[in-house]
Amino acid sequence: MQKRYLKTMISFFIVLVLIITAVDGYFYVEKYKKSSQETKAKVVEGNENLPKPMKLNLPEDGSQYDVIVVGAEPEGVAAARSAAKNDAKVLIIDNHDGPGGLMTYGMLNTIDMSVSPDGTLLTQGTFKEFFKGIGSKNSFDVKRAKEVFLKLLSLPKITQSYNTAFVKPIMDGNKIIGITALKDGKEVNFYGKRIIDATQDALVAASAGVPYTIGAEDMGVKGKVQASTLVFRLKGLDWDNLIKIIKYEKKIPATYINDTSASGFLSITKKYKPSTQMLRLRGLNLGRQDDGTVLVNALLIYGVDGLNKSSIEKGMELAKKELPRIVQFFRENIPGFEKAELDGTADELYVRETRHIKGYYTLDINDVVFNRDFYDRIAIGSYPVDVQATSPEDVGFVYGKPVEYAVPFRCIVPEKVDNLLVVGRSASYSHLAAGSARTIPIGMAEGDAAGVASAYSIAKNKSFAEMTKSEEDIKNIQSILVSQGAYIKPFKVEENVEKSWAFDGLKFVFHWGLIVPGYTNDYKFDENIESISFYYMASNMIKRSIPDKSQLIDDDYKYLQKYIVDKPLTKEEAADILLTYAGYKGETDKYTGSLYDLAHEKGLISDVAYQKMKDTKYVKWEDAYDMMLSLHNYLNSF
Repeated sequence: MQKRYLKTMISFFIVLVLIITAVDGYFYVEKYKKSSQETKAKVVEGNENLPKPMKLNLPEDGSQYDVIVVGAEPEGVAAARSAAKNDAKVLIIDNHDGPGGLMTYGMLNTIDMSVSPDGTLLTQGTFKEFFKGIGSKNSFDVKRAKEVFLKLLSLPKITQSYNTAFVKPIMDGNKIIGITALKDGKEVNFYGKRIIDATQDALVAASAGVPYTIGAEDMGVKGKVQASTLVFRLKGLDWDNLIKIIKYEKKIPATYINDTSASGFLSITKKYKPSTQMLRLRGLNLGRQDDGTVLVNALLIYGVDGLNKSSIEKGMELAKKELPRIVQFFRENIPGFEKAELDGTADELYVRETRHIKGYYTLDINDVVFNRDFYDRIAIGSYPVDVQATSPEDVGFVYGKPVEYAVPFRCIVPEKVDNLLVVGRSASYSHLAAGSARTIPIGMAEGDAAGVASAYSIAKNKSFAEMTKSEEDIKNIQSILVSQGAYIKPFKVEENVEKSWAFDGLKFVFHWGLIVPGYTNDYKFDENIESISFYYMASNMIKRSIPDKSQLIDDDYKYLQKYIVDKPLTKEEAADILLTYAGYKGETDKYTGSLYDLAHEKGLISDVAYQKMKDTKYVKWEDAYDMMLSLHNYLNSF
């Protein structure tokens, strides 16, 4: 009973600290503020030094397809088009009656764009063609989007097969050589030399035996995935009047609007009380449709397992039941919404997260926020690391705003299975990195690369695994991509944070999701850390990075709970926490007043940190980052 009480109290305080962190300036509406990193960092573009793009001539083989793309999601459309442009005979299948997936059936009609500091679109290629087709607007008409996707797929070498559901892979040892699909009530086998998995959940890869994690499992938090959303449609909104109210009369604070998009409204929506804790109304993303209706992306649904059909159906039912109350709240509380009426919902949920496959490289949060480039870049992104809430107990967090970062080819090449590539949100990203890399424009850039790489691997008779190790092959693929409109210039972002003595410690705590720098990348290096923040940073570090030592948290809670207080932490108090977790609790009484020296002697405080803090009383955030790394290394050494 006592252990259960302690765990309950620990969970309560963790939630409290997370909420305090989120309230401290990182809410949704701040996305339009300029990042501090953007104002300080300098982007230096390099020389591509690419060979002349080669024309790929694939051998004729009437008995099978060169490339099979499973999933006509936007990423799959890009992959199919790219492969066909490079002489591949392509089949694209999807269980819907047309292309577009999440955008057309989930009605996700506001695009999360990646642009450079000077405004350059970073995700070009097929996405740029699509963007022009929908009118170069961040929010688009869903019916028009479907027409654009169909046009993009209208190439002679592409065969489209809709109402065709993937069933299982056809394997030859560890090679995938085709798929079995269900069409018109019958199972049909399709054979292909290369397979591109563009399903939202990496269905093909998982079925073929590719290893993967789910949600936040990679950072030691099992059973947590980002909330899902049911997009719904309103009629009765006068958009011109809404522009007047927001833009000119300024009746709704921290809200943005143009001719097709609006976002913000959080000062109002945060007052909504849902009928169940499994729902939350966040700030609104509005997208105007050509017929005058408006799509709303705002309702978070917790507890949905995107890999379980029954769970998805229950989430849909729960959300639909809530919508009349939400619309009534809009009418009564949001200026301009007085005549709003519910006019329907998307056909399917917007599921943000399920699997993350394990590829030859896993994109990390540090790669994203610290703007890493890779020699095998196939896409460049810059969208903030926006991780939506995973449960009713948290509010969602922004883990940083990159200037620009690269996605390497190795992220779409899965381990264990040959002839297969995976594009989109289930590619090889960590849970936190996916907060940015899961966005559709980045996935479409990956789709372009997957199409070129598939055709190239057939033409050269090379496996994808072999290609990951060949700089020549990578440069040839990049050259073709650039010649066909991709933007993948090498770059270096020069910034001061990497010069910090505590940078290794910062990267460590970042990897495990122990800090939330927000849209302004505020690492608080020179600020004193509160005792409560240090305690939970240390306890969560142990729980996530060394789970077999997590019993220490319960064992030492009674002694350490005195540090769960909102006040600056002294270096003696920090040393006490470190020494306690390291197993020296019985010795600390003998060293009262010199715990800091003892912790250094035991290797729990590095030489650099020790010298830097010698003449100070309080612990700063940068000191804490370094201490977390030292404590981890100590505990992990035995």
